[in-house]
Amino acid sequence: MESLAKRRLVLVTGRCHPALAESIAEKLGVTLTEANVREFANGEIHCRFDTSIRGAHVFIIQTHATPVNVAVMEQLIMIDAAKRASAKSITAVIPNFGYARQDRKSAGREPITAKLIADMLQTAGANRVLSVDFHSGQIQGFFDIPVDHLVAAPVLEDYLKANANPRELVVVAPDAGRVKVAERYAQHLGCELALVHKTRPHHQANVAEARHIVGEVNGRHCVLIDDMIDTAGTIVAACDLLKANGAEEIWVMATHAVFSPPAVERLFNAPVSRVVVTDTLPLGPERRFEKLEILSIAPIIANAISAIFEDSSVSDIFGGENLL
Repeated sequence: MESLAKRRLVLVTGRCHPALAESIAEKLGVTLTEANVREFANGEIHCRFDTSIRGAHVFIIQTHATPVNVAVMEQLIMIDAAKRASAKSITAVIPNFGYARQDRKSAGREPITAKLIADMLQTAGANRVLSVDFHSGQIQGFFDIPVDHLVAAPVLEDYLKANANPRELVVVAPDAGRVKVAERYAQHLGCELALVHKTRPHHQANVAEARHIVGEVNGRHCVLIDDMIDTAGTIVAACDLLKANGAEEIWVMATHAVFSPPAVERLFNAPVSRVVVTDTLPLGPERRFEKLEILSIAPIIANAISAIFEDSSVSDIFGGENLL
């Protein structure tokens, strides 16, 4: 049996979000191993680890940021390289899991691409997957290997406790799918809960229509909490409806700031005071604006990596409340 003293933790990052990987490495007190990822003239990706990783427990950090296809392929290649270099275990650390919204068939002749990504990661050689705030809980069932699902709730809740009076808040779920998560926030903060009922026009991607509010928001400080902001159509429609129903102040919080155009313009012009996100995805200067605040997810990921490496419980980090 391998003793903890003889174990070796190796942290590797792709090119999508090196700043986050460096923050995680700093929290763990380790140095990132260079993967030497590069591209040939025709765009094919190649990597070669600087040092031997034989017998090591390797954690390959790669958030699936834009361009998502390149990010996924790059991670698969690094996993394959680690497997062929005789790593003892390989954990794919994916702060933002790509294709997560394609987790079921909503119409005929459609793929379930989230399952395809899960299959590819396992075929490449991943022994374990670690990710933050899946779009839906069923994605965990797409894998035949252990999956550690982390939540950004502790980071976002700490921010709310430090910057707002929980007794004056109303946590708002932007759709029915986020009610369970929003209810957990409301319970932890000791505040009320509301729900935005929305519909999506058939066969129209990135389009949402907010219909009405369930719950009392008139004259209240409302906090919309979602897992992802892509084009911001859903969240801004919800903000407009909250304002029309008398909300005094509106904050928007999300784990994954995808911010595809025209998200920044929509959020900047929306009736919101603050937009608070985590750094699971890189945000360049062109996607930052005055209302935006970015919180670090590195401590949560670092704690989870440490727990996996030491064979202790990841769920204990969240008091068992890291399931969707």
